[in-house]
Parts: sequence; C-alpha cells; structure tokens
Amino acid sequence: MAESPRPLSPTEQRNPRSAGLDELDTLGVLKVMNGEDQAVLTAVANVLPQLAELVDIAAKRMRRGGTVHYFGAGTSGRLGVLDASELLPTFNLEPGRVVGHIAGGQAALVNAVENAEDSADDGRRVGGELGPDDVAIGIAASGSTPYVRGALEAAGEAGAHTVLISNNPQAPVAEAAAAHIVLDTGPEVVTGSTRLKAGTAQKLTLNGFSTALMIALGRTWRNLMVSVVATNDKLRERTVRILCEAADLSDAEARDLLERCDGELKTALVVSFASVTPATAATLLEDNDGSVRSAIAAVPGPENA
Repeated sequence: MAESPRPLSPTEQRNPRSAGLDELDTLGVLKVMNGEDQAVLTAVANVLPQLAELVDIAAKRMRRGGTVHYFGAGTSGRLGVLDASELLPTFNLEPGRVVGHIAGGQAALVNAVENAEDSADDGRRVGGELGPDDVAIGIAASGSTPYVRGALEAAGEAGAHTVLISNNPQAPVAEAAAAHIVLDTGPEVVTGSTRLKAGTAQKLTLNGFSTALMIALGRTWRNLMVSVVATNDKLRERTVRILCEAADLSDAEARDLLERCDGELKTALVVSFASVTPATAATLLEDNDGSVRSAIAAVPGPENA
C-alpha cells in the first residue's frame, strides 16, 4: 500500500483572508499584508524560551572554541548568510565563528540555483565538517528541505547540537534535529511566498539569537556596541560618541583616550573605569574573553560597571 502523502505545510496553504488580493487597490493590499504581519510577533514571542535555551547552549560551546552554522535554501539560506555576515562589523566577531551556508553556494545569494535545495548529499558534505563543540541550525519554512535535512543529520552524527527553525509544526526534517523551533505564522498572503511572514519571523528569530549570543559572549557593554569595527568615518565617530556617553568624557577627552588606546574602544572603556594603563587594560580584556564588564570587575576596587 502506498504511503499517505504528508500534510501540506501551512506555508503552502491558501490564506482565506487574502483570497481577493488582486481585486484590492494598493492601500488595500498593503493593509492585508500588514494585518497578516501581526502574526509574526506572536509567533516569535511564543518561541522565546526555546530560543533562550539555544543561545545558552551556543554560548557555552563557543566559549570552548566551537562555532555556529546556519543551513538553508532560498530565502531561508539568504537570511542565515545575512545574519552571520553582519556579526563581524557589528560585534568584531572573528571570521568562521558564525557561518551561513546556502544550498547552491554563493551564486544562490542572488540567483536561484536549480535543484540545489534538493541535494541532501550537499548538505551532508558541509554538515559533516562540524564537530562536538559546534551548533548546526537548519532554517526551512516548510521544514522539508533535503539540503537542510542532510546538513543536520551529518552534523548530529559528528556530535554537533542540531536545531531546526521552521514555520511548519509538522516539519518532516524535525526528526533529524535535537530540537525544533516552530514559528507558526500560517498561510502566506501570496500562497507559498515564504519571503513574507515566514521569512520575517525567521529574520526576527535570527536577530534575537545572534544578538543575545553576542551579549552572552561579552561583545556589548550595557546597551552599547563597544565591539564595533571602526572601518569608516561614520563608525569612527560612533566610537567617539559611545566613549563620551559611557565614560562622561568631552569630545576632546574621548578622542585623546582613543588615540592612546590605538583606537580600541573596549580598551579605552577599561582604562576610564578601572584607572589602569592601556597595556594593562588590553591584557585584562584578553584574559576575560574581551568582556569589558569582566575586565573591569577583575581589577580590585574600581567602580563596578
């Protein structure tokens, strides 16, 4: 007897609330889309406990030298690559610590690569390169992408912690992962167009995951972007403003301190709050995984940040 077909993913079902979409004027279309987008925030809010658990697992493994890898195809793959690529300039994260993999490789970032997402072997090849201290996060709206399944299976066999982020409560690929984070956004306004609600929910989830991860690893101080890589005039001016605000310094004082610290904002903050030399501040940061808060706390007697 032939097997019964799997239930259609909610992301592929028709949305009755947008049935007459092409009969509406432009404002009407946008109102329908905006109304449907309200479900995104609820979907993300519902998975925050699971997301927090994933952040804690990833932070623990990264402190041991492990890495985080996103695997996806199409929109999901692009979102993973985007999130990973933005961590270096924002948090000065070393290359290779959080990596985005998309089915079809670099070419798939701007053009659809035929049949790439259907290759479980390609996913297994990349996922098999992970190790016991790593984390593999599969991203798939329908939760059925063979590339993602292959990557998660191979990563799990190699000892990595595996998680699927999908928009389908019955995602078949979930059986290949240790955990399944379901963003239940329902049918799309345009049937099957998962770049809409599903993709938006994935983007918010990845934003939350990677930002909370960087905070856990000491890449911020209070709510300030103290690990920013000042690669242009705008960012160099931002480091001056951050130092002025954080340490209550004048513009001239902040610029002078940054110059003495070779432009390193974290070093300047430790110098300012712990009353140590730039060399000592740099050593304290190195000994405390780059955390400004921990570096300051390691000095006997300074004001606690």
